[in-house]
Amino acid sequence: MAIFVHDIATSVPSFSSDQQHIREVMKKHVGSNRKTQAIIHRVYSQSGIKKRHSVVKDFVPGDHGELFFNGSVKNEPGTAARNEVYARESKKLFVDVARKLLADNQHISSNDITHVITVSCTGFYAPGPDYEIVKMLKLKPSTQRFHVGFMGCFGAFPAMKMAKSFCESDPNANVLLVSAELCTLHFQMKNDTDSLISGSVFADGAAGMLISSTEPKKRAFEMQGFASALATEGEQDMAWTVGDTGFDMVLSKYVPEIIKSNLSAALSPIYKQYPVNKDEVDIWAIHPGGRSILDKIQENLQLSEKQIESSRKILADYGNMSSATVLFVLKDILDSELNNSNKIISMAFGPGLTIESGFFTVYHPDH
Repeated sequence: MAIFVHDIATSVPSFSSDQQHIREVMKKHVGSNRKTQAIIHRVYSQSGIKKRHSVVKDFVPGDHGELFFNGSVKNEPGTAARNEVYARESKKLFVDVARKLLADNQHISSNDITHVITVSCTGFYAPGPDYEIVKMLKLKPSTQRFHVGFMGCFGAFPAMKMAKSFCESDPNANVLLVSAELCTLHFQMKNDTDSLISGSVFADGAAGMLISSTEPKKRAFEMQGFASALATEGEQDMAWTVGDTGFDMVLSKYVPEIIKSNLSAALSPIYKQYPVNKDEVDIWAIHPGGRSILDKIQENLQLSEKQIESSRKILADYGNMSSATVLFVLKDILDSELNNSNKIISMAFGPGLTIESGFFTVYHPDH
């Protein structure tokens, strides 16, 4: 049975800052000496990011900050304060994306939705965002609800697998999948290299998919299948833990090299299970965890700049929004010039070190 991604929608908070401005704020408040300031300057200047969005105003030019900065006084809020902002602001993004998906696909009504899957690793509350979507969109109370939590940047992939399985089991299933991440709430005022790297890339945003076995009315993606792999030697190089002042993120400088050395093993199941090989893949929808990750993958797979164009574009315009980011990349690809022969492999990476991949083809209703 063919399962389709009918549409992809995105949403970002209203506050944004360019990366150069954030760099200078960081140098002022976190750069305790000239060496640290030099590291901050280099990390931010070489990030491949132009702009990032956030639900807080800390890095907005001319603003004195809401959570972390108050003039020149450093103030680190606790985990409860950060999570309170998450609960308030993430609801808006989850609901906004879900509304866009239904508004843009009127052949599937709110009454047709059978499943809601939400994804996030940057906060917790209950009843959760799945409940909020059902309530605010007036979906049926019987709508089945699921939440994929705390899995990191690859979290959209298990959610997509769930949606595909639901639709294969029930031909009448229509699934709303929405990811929202507020990574900037967990900014840490530390000057070790790992903290500086993670602080230079993470941002806030939300994205979602409408998935079913119904033939789409417009251009769409057909889900072919997925694969999972582990690079356990990187277990300590990418990880989340809950701390007293937010979630502590470990993102070491070794991650790009670990991903590069495990690509062949990670992609082998996709090549074996589905009728595709590396040279037949037209576009690579890679989660842009950072510029170095994209560089290493491009080098290893010998990809052209055109093949990873959307990943670099999303990194530049939005930064790393954890699990939502790869959905931004897939939307950019879906909105671009495609033909019915396009084959797409998507990848994302997270704690474990986990490498998730998916194979998609383009569907055109007139073919």
